[in-house]
Amino acid sequence: MASFFKELNDKLMGFIREQHIYFVATAAKEGRVNLSPKGMDTFRIFSPTRVGYLDLTGSGTETAAHIMADGRLTIMFCAFKGDPLILRLYGRGEVIRPDDSRWREVSAEFTLFPGSRQIILLEIESLQTSCGFAVPRYELVDDRQMLIDWANKKGLDGLAEYRAKKNVRSIDGLATGL
Repeated sequence: MASFFKELNDKLMGFIREQHIYFVATAAKEGRVNLSPKGMDTFRIFSPTRVGYLDLTGSGTETAAHIMADGRLTIMFCAFKGDPLILRLYGRGEVIRPDDSRWREVSAEFTLFPGSRQIILLEIESLQTSCGFAVPRYELVDDRQMLIDWANKKGLDGLAEYRAKKNVRSIDGLATGL
């Protein structure tokens, strides 16, 4: 049975810290719903009502476009080992980029990877736990390094060129702020 809460407690923060994958969902008023898997050591808990993740350069930046257009953001964690649990964090997102005055302070909480392009913050309005009884068990083999290798090969200028070409608009044509 699902239970709703206003903020993270110590048990749920511990659960989040044990996870190696999480999912980010956003939507604008019209267009596609975006759902993206995230991994590596990119997620941080700032307080019981504020979390964030380091967003790396990739094929698109739908999350930033949707946050700019609508603001809604959901982050989901699933237990793939141990006791079953699904945790959804609901709230409003915010995008922090390297040219933002808060970048230095917020980014200090992360290990910056090649290709780091922005930090997505979530101000939690509510959260929900549910059973996860049907979620299969999986074991982590390893983090993939392909994105880091790709970003290193591109270099700073190549990444800037790639973002200018591929990350300025969402797949639905919304501005991403990049």
